[in-house]
Amino acid sequence: MIVDLHNHTKLCNHAEGEISEYIEKAIECGIKYFGFSDHAPMHFDPKYRMSFEEMREYEDAVLSAKDKYKDVIEIFLAYEVDYLKGYMDERVLNAQVDYLIGSVHFLEGWGFDNPEFIGRYEYEDIDAIWQKYFDAIEEMAKSRLFDIAGHLDLIKVFKFMPTMPITTIAKKALIAIKEADMTLEINMAGIRKPIAEAYPSLELLIEAKKLGIEITFGSDAHNPQQVGLYADEVVSMAKSAGYERCVIYRKRKKEFIYF
Repeated sequence: MIVDLHNHTKLCNHAEGEISEYIEKAIECGIKYFGFSDHAPMHFDPKYRMSFEEMREYEDAVLSAKDKYKDVIEIFLAYEVDYLKGYMDERVLNAQVDYLIGSVHFLEGWGFDNPEFIGRYEYEDIDAIWQKYFDAIEEMAKSRLFDIAGHLDLIKVFKFMPTMPITTIAKKALIAIKEADMTLEINMAGIRKPIAEAYPSLELLIEAKKLGIEITFGSDAHNPQQVGLYADEVVSMAKSAGYERCVIYRKRKKEFIYF
């Protein structure tokens, strides 16, 4: 894997390790294009994200590393932004970054992928939850605020699976991603979770390919050891779905890399 655009830093309060350690691991893994996209600040769930006051520290640290390692690996600066109406901030949306990842981690304030709140699944209609989730992904894509759709089917993280066909539930969201010219990431973090498979599933990735949606790759690393973990598996998955190239962004402009 030569592209890895989704990685975190300890500023998000739930990751560990120094920026240099992530980069050294990426170099060891043969990654040529490596992005930091830490959780963007907002006045919601501050326990799991940097503060607005830390934005400059984060950006300066990544840009400093970009310069330090420029002869070995290309480093990108980005944010992962929770799609939450009323909480997304212009300071983030207008930041001078290479790309923005749009993600959904909350349904009506419920952090459905957080193990602290897994008990709520017992009281929910799983089909309805899945539909609400993909409706939020669709809305996120239609906002045209973001470049990359993060971990498309994150709702599967704890293996609470719907009875309805997943491709049917996700269809409108995928169409919206295509119409917004967004890129879909293949995110390795799911393999480390109870679901034990990448986001998205191969089934959804094949549907994305049919629609002509481009892809990129992300370790979603929260410590340096997770960088590039399961890279061979996700590259093989992409190829099996018919992909030969992936996307990088420089200053919000899409470019293609063949793998």
